Amino acid sequence: MTELNPTQRRALRATAHHLNPVVSISQRGLTPTVLAEIDRCLKAHELIKVRLYGIERDTRPALFDEICHSLRCAQVQHIGNLLVLWRENPVDANTEKSALATRRPRKMGTKKQEAARNELSKKRKS
Repeated sequence: MTELNPTQRRALRATAHHLNPVVSISQRGLTPTVLAEIDRCLKAHELIKVRLYGIERDTRPALFDEICHSLRCAQVQHIGNLLVLWRENPVDANTEKSALATRRPRKMGTKKQEAARNELSKKRKS
């Protein structure tokens, strides 16, 4: 399980505030398919919210610990029926960039529009 210092935890809580839950855990509890889904979401987003339905208040912290230990992620926040999890995605030199990342930057508008935008940004700076 990854440990966070208070400053990191505060920043992640602020970032997660506007997020919607991407995984729900209900009556059947923490099944292997639910764990696999949480793992996929952590790989895709790094920071996720999980909603709990019908889980007793006393068992929620144990469930939170079990998720974090099995997926090697950090506990960010636990409020009521919401759990916030974070796991940093490793940066691999072997991973290829996506097609969007390798694409040339797109010009926005015509030459006249770009000139007007540049002129406006110069006025704002001065």
